[in-house]
Amino acid sequence: MKTGLYFGSFNPIHIGHLIIANHLVEHTNLDQIWFVVTPHNPFKKKSSLLDNYQRLEMVYRATKDYTKLKPSDIEFNLPQPNYTINTLTYLQEKHPNYNFSLIMGEDNLKSFHKWKNYELILENHHIYVYPRISKSNIETRFDNHKKIHHIDAPIMELSSTFIRKSIKAGKNIQPMLPQYVWEYLDEMNFYK
Repeated sequence: MKTGLYFGSFNPIHIGHLIIANHLVEHTNLDQIWFVVTPHNPFKKKSSLLDNYQRLEMVYRATKDYTKLKPSDIEFNLPQPNYTINTLTYLQEKHPNYNFSLIMGEDNLKSFHKWKNYELILENHHIYVYPRISKSNIETRFDNHKKIHHIDAPIMELSSTFIRKSIKAGKNIQPMLPQYVWEYLDEMNFYK
């Protein structure tokens, strides 16, 4: 089973996340995508980051109608801080018949060489990179790497930060969120 891992705080998950994930699962050789909800780092200021399980609930609600998209709390019980290499190692041991790949934005590829054990990640996993708008071409040392696949996915310039600020300002952002997520946020009065 070829599984793409889409890591993020998903605070909140929005239609941009779903569009990218759905595009990847429909237009690449990936069989499914797991939205890996990143836990709150206990050493960082909480700011407007919702509780781990509230964010997981939103991802669950957002993906429940999509059979190829799944929520994942795999990092909730792993040692903090979370390093991607540790999560991948744990998943590979737990699911030996799965072939895990990473999903990341073009902007993250620029700093990928700074990740813990990035060489080991590349040795054992493929990376699917979706485009971002930038002022200049994003060139990296990985531009022609055989395990890195640049995907011609829709460019999504929608951010969770923008959504949180808009909610706080009393703006209607309902079209930017999956319906079930909007209902949950509204019911719980999050980000207001």
